[in-house]
Amino acid sequence: MYQSYFNLSEAPFSIAPDPRYLYMSQRHQEALAHLLYGVNGGGGFVLLTGEVGAGKTTVCRCLLEQIPESCDVAYIFNPKLTVAELLSTICAEFGIACPSGNTSIKVFVDCINAYLLDAHARGRHTVLIIDEAQNLSAEVLEQMRLLTNLETNQRKLLQIILLGQPELATMLAQPELRQLAQRIIARYHLGPLTKQEVAAYVRHRLEVSGTQRQLFPAALMGKLYRLSGGIPRIVNVLCDRSLLGAYVQGKERVDHATLAQAAREVLHQPTSQRRIMMRPLLAGLALLAGVALAATLYQPTEKPAGQTKAANQAEAVNAKDKIESAKQVTALPVTLEWPAAEPLSRSKALAYAALFRAWGTDYQGEDACRQAEGMGLRCRTTRGGLDELRQLDRPAVLHLRDNQGQEFHAALTQLDDKSATFTIGTATRTVAIDALAAQWSGHYTLLWRLPPVARKNIRQGERGPDVEWLGKQLAQVQGKAAETTADPVFDEAMVSQVKQFQLIQGLTPDGAVGSQTLMRLSGVADRTAPKLSHAPVEIGK
Repeated sequence: MYQSYFNLSEAPFSIAPDPRYLYMSQRHQEALAHLLYGVNGGGGFVLLTGEVGAGKTTVCRCLLEQIPESCDVAYIFNPKLTVAELLSTICAEFGIACPSGNTSIKVFVDCINAYLLDAHARGRHTVLIIDEAQNLSAEVLEQMRLLTNLETNQRKLLQIILLGQPELATMLAQPELRQLAQRIIARYHLGPLTKQEVAAYVRHRLEVSGTQRQLFPAALMGKLYRLSGGIPRIVNVLCDRSLLGAYVQGKERVDHATLAQAAREVLHQPTSQRRIMMRPLLAGLALLAGVALAATLYQPTEKPAGQTKAANQAEAVNAKDKIESAKQVTALPVTLEWPAAEPLSRSKALAYAALFRAWGTDYQGEDACRQAEGMGLRCRTTRGGLDELRQLDRPAVLHLRDNQGQEFHAALTQLDDKSATFTIGTATRTVAIDALAAQWSGHYTLLWRLPPVARKNIRQGERGPDVEWLGKQLAQVQGKAAETTADPVFDEAMVSQVKQFQLIQGLTPDGAVGSQTLMRLSGVADRTAPKLSHAPVEIGK
């Protein structure tokens, strides 16, 4: 209902596990890395657990897009089956021929074993993925273990990936399942997002859906994190209902009242239930207060003189540090404003002049991207977030808006965790990150050095100098010496390296080297390019 109103290409907060919308937080990267390790391992079990809505299935869908060509995969998403029913489903998923109408477990197992032996002889690797595996009975889990008994001297012939809620790990810790637990070669628990990751998650999904507006102010992220507990699915439901509410009310973006109403609608909890839940919480708080009071009353009143003096000195230093830190944060302006002495019409030209100055040259006042091409540089003009700018680590021109709605351009020259430094007009100003988020539309332009390659896209199977350059860059990323071959080829091993690099950079791990991957790889060896993370700061110029 609200897509056209907010100029969205599609619904950004659908709960469908679309890999395009997967925000690769550090936890999701680690979860995917564990699954990839398991797929490429020597067989056995891989375990991925997480709370409901944490993103296990979405990570698995991302895994399916990276499965090597040599793998045959079966995906079972409703495992609440008997042993015979599950074995029958496995046969159906892999296309294993079995006598029609068979119900014998032995016949099913014989058919599956024959298939696994044939697949191994053909150089195929067989992977079985079971989602919602906490619904498996102990009897079915034991049968899964028996299926992995078929093995060669080098590896087991069946790899099983189990995805499930936290109770799955508890189940596997039972004594009767210890044989299966011992065969788990990789396990990972996918936890909730942090507050910072929730903010990045929301920005990421909005960017993928093509929005041109900042629909969720940074000031809402703390409340959204508390309401959702960092669970992506709950974030999706809350954001979807909030956008619907903003649309119905004719608002340009979501505000506190709209988010609070959305929470009441989708996280409804009767008043009586809230009171019941609060009783043990209040009792616990009272107990903690009593313990704290007792600890205060019964502390020793005297300490050795040396110890007391050292402790006082340490407390004084800590207090001084806190005061200095508070002064620095307080000193930062809460908004960026265009200097009154400068004509607003010159904002774009002055911003690009600062950008080209960072690259050691003068802006000629013409088309910035055309001038950049003459210097062996390329423009990247798009809409993104601060996390993306941190990854790219290059100065950029940002499109901003002040409190009066006045639009202007400024050059971002330094970025850290708490502040951003700009050349705005002819002055240099530093502003808090939270304040910047309220003024920035997300649009930016930066420059990057074109790598010495002829093609803008390098794909698997290609050969030549471009592939040789790619191999050298990947080796440098890994801190290794590049292998020299007469005819380098973009083979499956190199595809795997590219995917790992893309994961680290927060890109879609598709294994193809397109413009964004080229840009990130090119930056690895570009020691002379200006950086946001190490740019000089000139406050109050």
